Amino acid sequence: MQTANWQPYHDVFHHHHASVAGIIRVAQHIRSPQLHNQRHILVYLPPSYHTSQKRYPVLYMHDGQNLFDNATSYAGEWGVDETMEKMSREEGLEAIVVGIPNMGAVRMDEYSPFKDVRHGGGLGNQYLAFLVNTLKPIIDQDFRTLPGKRYTGIMGSSMGALISFYAFFRYPDFFGFTGMMSPSLWIAKGAIFRYTEAARFNPGKIYLDVGTRELGDSETDMWMQRTLSRRYYASVRYLKRVLVGKGYRPVHDLLHIEEKWADHSESAWARRLPDAVRFFLKTTGHDD
Repeated sequence: MQTANWQPYHDVFHHHHASVAGIIRVAQHIRSPQLHNQRHILVYLPPSYHTSQKRYPVLYMHDGQNLFDNATSYAGEWGVDETMEKMSREEGLEAIVVGIPNMGAVRMDEYSPFKDVRHGGGLGNQYLAFLVNTLKPIIDQDFRTLPGKRYTGIMGSSMGALISFYAFFRYPDFFGFTGMMSPSLWIAKGAIFRYTEAARFNPGKIYLDVGTRELGDSETDMWMQRTLSRRYYASVRYLKRVLVGKGYRPVHDLLHIEEKWADHSESAWARRLPDAVRFFLKTTGHDD
């Protein structure tokens, strides 16, 4: 197993004059033997982490450079650190959050297990093998996690949502909850629908959301954009029906949210993040 050197966030990203909330640690150059690349890994620790001996649920999140800091993001930040700090303070809900940055040009390849003629893809299984077989053992060794399936989740948006959902069924012994924000269901001609229908039932929680203006609402081509947006969230509704048919109970096991007028952006996902975290952690809790 690799040895990770966890440093305070500002020691690594001091040149960004970064403004982050709470405690975030960074391990640089974590190698992936599955993908033959390396990346920094970010870990957010709950407020009570250093004043207790508790163990915590873990939420793995993609596009790690967009989660905590606007200075490192390429499209704005989610404000995951601020959200988690607030939920700890006001609701007593805490978790460790592992941010996994994407690799830029190969983001589409790593975030899809399905090959798409126009958009790439096909490295999703190797990427998930990196998470499960390389990264998770490091996290569980170096931090006070609750390593079991019930306390381990995976979440992302757009293509990150697709790979999170796929992971839930690909590794049912590892992931007990998954979050999909504005999922890219269209990749490889909707291959994820066929995969979902064939996958065996994985007892756990699924969060699924979408905005009603995902594809824009500008005055130019407004009719076309609204039509495409309707088709988009109709596909999300169809996925919900497939999941209900597999046995996932709405509200109990499956939380589906549609945000009126919301677009496809980090700010929209940031607004809905508390709903997802609450759904995941409300009955999961931590180990005292």
